[in-house]
Amino acid sequence: MDIAALTGHPVDAARHLLGATLAANDVSIEIVEVEAYGGPEGGPWPDPAAHSYRGPTPRNAVMFGSAGRLYVYLSYGMHLCMNVTCGPDGEAGAVLLRAGEVTRGEGVAFSRRGPRAPEHKLASGPGNLGSALAISLADNGTDLFDAASPVRLSKLGDARAIPDIAYGPRVGVSTGADRAWRLWDPSSRAVSAYRRSPRAVPGD
Repeated sequence: MDIAALTGHPVDAARHLLGATLAANDVSIEIVEVEAYGGPEGGPWPDPAAHSYRGPTPRNAVMFGSAGRLYVYLSYGMHLCMNVTCGPDGEAGAVLLRAGEVTRGEGVAFSRRGPRAPEHKLASGPGNLGSALAISLADNGTDLFDAASPVRLSKLGDARAIPDIAYGPRVGVSTGADRAWRLWDPSSRAVSAYRRSPRAVPGD
């Protein structure tokens, strides 16, 4: 496990996160789908779809800090989404965790997601992933490499090999939608469905 794997380009960090383990609140998942995001204009990876594009704010400040921190935000007023910060300290970048396979605490995940959730979809989609792990806004800024943290990342860089990583456009963004910055394990049934934003500009 080497945090240095997260200090480069967001897409490189995303690739290293596939297959890693994330554990929180009695549930562990193997990450099978991620989505990379860059930073502000003038930075090394300008990205108009990133929360950090217009510069630091109280909401996105953790994105401008060191790699390996948890950036949590509320989507559509109800879903808590998790990102892992990447890049060198002071340069914004993050990888959205889109889906995982539950490897420990399946019963606990079912109690949070409800009995109707298919087993292979317990942590499919950013909001469902956050729900399965019982993530809260209080977890924002957590050091994922600290053994004492309530949310921990492990097996980074030494996880099982994914022979054919798939790359494709990002989900639901209206700018920079066609960048192939979404990565996933094509053998996993937990990968979420692709939904293109109706406002996305072709080739943007």
